[in-house]
Amino acid sequence: MSKTPTGSTTTDGTPAVVPPGEEELGTAGSQLSTAPAETAVPGSFGGNRAPGLTGWLTWTGREILGWVRWFWRQLTSMRVALLLLFLLSLGVVPGSLIPQDGTDAMKVEAFKQAHRTLGPVYDRLGLFHVYSSVWFSAIYILLFVSLIGCIVPRTWQFVGQLRGRPPGAPKRLTRLPAYATWRTAAPPEEVHETALKVLKQRRFRALLHSLNGVGGAPTAGDAVAAEKGYLREAGNLVFHIALIVMLVAFAWGQLYKTEGNKLVVEGDGFANTLIQYDDFKSGNLFNDDDLVPFSFTLKKFTGTYERTGPQKGTARVFKADVTYSVGAHGKDRKATISPNHPLAVDDARVYLVSHGYAPTVTVRDGKGDVVYRQAVPLLPVDANITSQGAIKVLDGYRNAKGETEQLGFSAFFVPTFAGAGKGTMFSQFPALDFPVLALTGFHGDLGVDSGLPQNVYQLDTKNPKLQQFKDAKGNIVAARLLPGETMTLPNGAGSITFDKDIKEWAGFQIVQQPGTGWALTGAIAAIAGLAGSLFIQRRRVWVRAVRGADGVTVVEMAGLGRSESAKLPEELGDLAALVHDKAPAQTDADPDREPDADTPVPAEGAEKK
Repeated sequence: MSKTPTGSTTTDGTPAVVPPGEEELGTAGSQLSTAPAETAVPGSFGGNRAPGLTGWLTWTGREILGWVRWFWRQLTSMRVALLLLFLLSLGVVPGSLIPQDGTDAMKVEAFKQAHRTLGPVYDRLGLFHVYSSVWFSAIYILLFVSLIGCIVPRTWQFVGQLRGRPPGAPKRLTRLPAYATWRTAAPPEEVHETALKVLKQRRFRALLHSLNGVGGAPTAGDAVAAEKGYLREAGNLVFHIALIVMLVAFAWGQLYKTEGNKLVVEGDGFANTLIQYDDFKSGNLFNDDDLVPFSFTLKKFTGTYERTGPQKGTARVFKADVTYSVGAHGKDRKATISPNHPLAVDDARVYLVSHGYAPTVTVRDGKGDVVYRQAVPLLPVDANITSQGAIKVLDGYRNAKGETEQLGFSAFFVPTFAGAGKGTMFSQFPALDFPVLALTGFHGDLGVDSGLPQNVYQLDTKNPKLQQFKDAKGNIVAARLLPGETMTLPNGAGSITFDKDIKEWAGFQIVQQPGTGWALTGAIAAIAGLAGSLFIQRRRVWVRAVRGADGVTVVEMAGLGRSESAKLPEELGDLAALVHDKAPAQTDADPDREPDADTPVPAEGAEKK
């Protein structure tokens, strides 16, 4: 059971708990750690209540102040910090599993429609916006307060220990866990001088304690005191400070982050403005002016694939060659973006995330005039890049009657066709070995002018104003085209040609998350600090040399660590061997003395005989 020495209290007047045996070691065993002193669960802080209103008010003030201090100590304790860190990690779980408003509002609405009972409950609990909810913010702020409240007093106490001196030796060195002694003919002053030199060479902070004060004239009770392992507590403090840096960096990144996607066809470009993104999401404090000003053009996409073996079809080369510039008048630079090598522009990172084909088609009206010529990106539906999409001709087309219409084509593209009669239209390989484009045509009103959002890769075939092309017999007009072939539309409506120029497109994810550098620095510092606090041992060593009654010097060496360790006796043995080399043991001082007889050693503070 822990013991509380009489008169030992904490700063708020409550009894401080002292580890067993520490009262016997005195200051020699104190302050091996800067951890706050543990206190028992409080009873009443008010003490005795004086009679009358003044007495009651005084007692109440002491009681409230005492409880506030007690709650503060609990909040800033390590166990509460770990509990809050655990709660924070639990709070991230619903943010990962449940759709979030800031990430995908449409998924949130779909979830509410599919779960009529859970939806309102999740909404009240803030589970659709976890990272901005009251309860998550409360945990985050309390964790900050707990860490800061733990670090500040420990830092001041650690600084005080660095400025202080190693404590004097306890009266009985034999009580310490590591102990060595021998008798030597060398005088005590020479032993002390040797011990100081040896300990300082081993990077101990060492000095001579004497009965007349530190550094005073040598006496019988002198002892060299040394201390080492301050980096243990320094590592502990670095670890906690690094945690705060990481939390701040993550919070800063979440509040100001941006993430968007953009599909770019070879020859086209992208400028980092909000209207250029295909989809975009950002943190709560993001402003349009926070976007890094840069632009790039996709010059060429290169993709090669394994041709044989079990890895057939696996991408071997997957890269996008771009030219980019920073700012409005920046100089063009060349770069290659691959999956593991993004383009970095200040805080922004451009990642290559997807790839596909963009067949070039030419649409002509009934008079043969070109009304549309463009490379149309189609979206892959399998690993062999079987792709589908829509071709939409919105302006400039007139039918055989001279009426303005819009054209639409459902497109299905395979880079490697299995061949006619093979029973499948799906691609057999990702590369352009045997490209085929299958088309089905529509005419009328595509519905893009209705003001309702519409998927650019799909046709709204349920629109009554959109009619499918049919021949004179009422059959649907569709064709499977090779590069260079043309499908003629019925009734003089024109034609569509699958050009030989098949381009490729690349999908880019542009991420801007400030604070990542600080987060990485904090993570590295946290690992280094944790390693220091785990593997460095705080220890103290004392060397006492006194002249016995027979005139022979008795040397005692002892060590004390914060916790028991097998390395402490080993280290003390090495130090004792080095001191012993300069002050060797004397075996013939008393021939009649029995080997196991006790040698009288004056305790520190005893008078010299």
